[in-house]
Amino acid sequence: MKKLLFLGDSVTDAGRDFENDRELGHGYVKMIAEQLEKEDVTVINRGVSANRVADLHRRIEADAISLQPDVVTIMIGINDTWFSFSRWEDTSVTAFKEVYRVILSRLKEETNAELILMEPFVLPYPEDRKEWRGDLDPKIGAVRELAAEFGATLIPLDGLMNALAIKHGPTYLAEDGVHPTEAGHEAIASIWLEFTK
Repeated sequence: MKKLLFLGDSVTDAGRDFENDRELGHGYVKMIAEQLEKEDVTVINRGVSANRVADLHRRIEADAISLQPDVVTIMIGINDTWFSFSRWEDTSVTAFKEVYRVILSRLKEETNAELILMEPFVLPYPEDRKEWRGDLDPKIGAVRELAAEFGATLIPLDGLMNALAIKHGPTYLAEDGVHPTEAGHEAIASIWLEFTK
């Protein structure tokens, strides 16, 4: 049975049950699992709300390597930007990329997993979210460079979600520009499934 692992922050967490792996939360991970239920796969959600890349690094052994997954999908980085605005806890692009590289190196060396990197995203609502672009865009650039470096599949989620936001309005997808609505989670699930066919 193929083991699919999802790592990330609250966007991935989506209210999952930390005591029961079968309870995947109400977000895109659960929606992907429902789409794949006829296939021979196990879906595991290890998203943790408020995580930054350094937090993911600290738990990479327990929440990823020890599970020996076949496919690892990572979406991390929005809190590295958010905290620099809300808590004055800055993560430089250099630090972000270095820690992310260590995570990917360990996964590459200590598992046989296929790697999928999803860009963190922010939508332009409320208005102050537009100010985040200067911090987030270089981090998205780092994710793209790391995907190339490690031969990972890149899912360009930021551009795709913003394109959908132009069509439907940003609050249709994420009322605060970050945390997806049900429609936002459905969009992420559809995008993931399209890129991993």
